Amino acid sequence: MRTDSSPGTLPAREHLPAGNAGTPVLDVVIPVYNEEKDLGPCVVRLHDHLKRTFPYAFRITVADNASTDTTPQVARRLEAELAEVRSFRLEQKGRGRALRTVWSASDAPILAYMDVDLSTDLNALLPLVAPLISGHSDLAIGSRLARSSRVVRGAKREFISRTYNLILRGSLQARFSDAQCGFKAIRRDVAQVLLPLVEDTGWFFDTEMLVLAERAGLRIHEVPVDWVDDPNSTVHIVKTATDDLKGVWRVGKALTTGALPLDRLTRPFGDDPRDRDVQDVPKGLARQLVGFCVVGGLSTLFYLVLYSLFREFSGSQIANALALLVSAVANTAANRRLTFGVRGRGGAVRHQAQGLVVFGIGLALTSGSLAALNAASSDPAHSTELAVLIAANLAATVLRFLLFRAWVFPDRDGSARPEASPSTVVATHTPSSPTYTTGGHQPYQPQYPPQGPFPQRPGRQPYAQGGTTTTTQFRAGEAADGTWRDSTMQLQPVRPHDTEPGDPR
Repeated sequence: MRTDSSPGTLPAREHLPAGNAGTPVLDVVIPVYNEEKDLGPCVVRLHDHLKRTFPYAFRITVADNASTDTTPQVARRLEAELAEVRSFRLEQKGRGRALRTVWSASDAPILAYMDVDLSTDLNALLPLVAPLISGHSDLAIGSRLARSSRVVRGAKREFISRTYNLILRGSLQARFSDAQCGFKAIRRDVAQVLLPLVEDTGWFFDTEMLVLAERAGLRIHEVPVDWVDDPNSTVHIVKTATDDLKGVWRVGKALTTGALPLDRLTRPFGDDPRDRDVQDVPKGLARQLVGFCVVGGLSTLFYLVLYSLFREFSGSQIANALALLVSAVANTAANRRLTFGVRGRGGAVRHQAQGLVVFGIGLALTSGSLAALNAASSDPAHSTELAVLIAANLAATVLRFLLFRAWVFPDRDGSARPEASPSTVVATHTPSSPTYTTGGHQPYQPQYPPQGPFPQRPGRQPYAQGGTTTTTQFRAGEAADGTWRDSTMQLQPVRPHDTEPGDPR
């Protein structure tokens, strides 16, 4: 998404160096709710697999969200027995809430999650996170719908999954193949900026995260997986599908109105160090030309229809002026949104005013052409009038694109600084351990302070609300009052609506 004030706030991706250190490179989160039977075997199997195959330090975090059985006791027992296992307890349900809370508090540069049933073959875990470690991609997902994937599941779930992904492609223009596979990973520097924009706290959480990331231009890596359906799954298909469709509507509406500040997620031009100092690089010229031509063609048809209608009850000059005025307003609005990617209402009036100036130039060209035609022939045919107007509009179109690109919707990325806009978030490298914040709410200090040479991913400035931001820092096991307690932290919700009662999940 292009705005007038964002030069890109995420740093270029960098490869994480290998080495032996206490800080884990990978934090695998397992969100659970009443999984006392499956949790133990799942964690032991995952831990054994990572010990044997993963070349970096890792952590497994059990995110218990309001279980009412003995799941919390099982999680604490696993934490005591396995050094790489941690447990978090949340007092509210919701897989998305659990993932956002734990990911926001983690200090690992690569964050992942998988379902407790381990339906996905664990051999896909290293290929999933490798592109994130190398700096190639921002997010990674497992796909059960890739050609080389091998999937065992019933016809009902297969139909629902494929239908849901078709809905995402048709309504939200999603290009990733599988939104619902419980096997995903994200870089921490991306999560710090992306998670506050994700509203859902349940099963739609990762779909919303992927849609926003894709719309922001982040790179999503897909890994074909082998997947075996769990026949004992407790997911309520009908309710989950209904909530997902509501989420699709909400996200689609927000994207249409430009309510989401996706410019905060933009990457700089090029991830190669040689490209980071390149100035005045034309961005999206080919795409803008295509979009402008499409909008221009539709606008021309719209203009001709209006001219023919107005010509029935007025002279050619009045019909031309009215048709050009109406089509110019529509053309400016369409180019603003579709060609130059400017969303939201900010600057809309100014853009329309500048568009009317461009309209005046077009009016002068077309009116002059009609005047010349009328001077040459006292009663020209209607088809001749249309031919002259089309030629004049073609000349005006070239000038309109140049004026739109250079004056009405200029690319200000090279000159606007992040500090010029209070809504812009700047991510910078810092040698100290960052404090993570989410949307101006209670920030989180990493629960496990880094101890090794792995680089700290950039922190970000908290979103200020009301001009002030409160920052509270504490270490694992240390409460705000300075006392030490059990290492199973009870994290607070990271969004204001997380405290609403009656969440069905």
